[in-house]
Amino acid sequence: MEIKNVKAIITGGTSGIGYEAAKVLKEFGAEVVICGTNEFRVNQTTKELGVYGIKADVTIEEEVLALFDYAKERMGTVNVLINNAGIGKFISLVETTAEDFQKVWEVNVRGFFLAGREAAKHFVENQYGNIINIGSTASLRGYANGSSYVASKFAVSGLTECWRAELRPYNVRVMQINPSEVITDFLVKEGIEIKNEANKLKPKEIAHLIVNMLSMSDTGFIPDASVWATNPW
Repeated sequence: MEIKNVKAIITGGTSGIGYEAAKVLKEFGAEVVICGTNEFRVNQTTKELGVYGIKADVTIEEEVLALFDYAKERMGTVNVLINNAGIGKFISLVETTAEDFQKVWEVNVRGFFLAGREAAKHFVENQYGNIINIGSTASLRGYANGSSYVASKFAVSGLTECWRAELRPYNVRVMQINPSEVITDFLVKEGIEIKNEANKLKPKEIAHLIVNMLSMSDTGFIPDASVWATNPW
């Protein structure tokens, strides 16, 4: 599709990958609606980038419905969903509480499901659409201290595969991006020490991949793309 024709919803659009995706898409002429749970940051982002924005928690069904209503009101339609909102918890299995595990799943899996379902309704009706789920290399292989996050990202891959099988007959492209470590507030919030930051992936690399995947001719699509830093060490 031509990026100038993109009318996108980006969840978790106030920082990191979501922010950069909104910025780059807007620069290429797209219309964008972002959402986040912090109203101040949503308002700040809309002013900085010249995009639309609404406070919405993707784990709350009513707020997801309001997000899509708002987007259709502002842009006339929606033809792209970038499912990006996510959180992590990186502690040992024995230290992981049921509450921590549930919270990660609420955002990373339930949130993707709710937004994906509403997008699918609209896209099936229009016989066209694009969904990009932001996964992780953690959706390909697990690691120590990653039980809640890795399990949620494996679930995202399952959602992606199911949606792809269901929605291809309606000209809906369902794609997934699996970045390795990306320098964002996501890591800082979890107190993860960042070493060799200059060699690590930045949100702009993932944002440009999003643009490239969307700009491919509608006769084809890239199902999955994993992105690694060349030499992170």
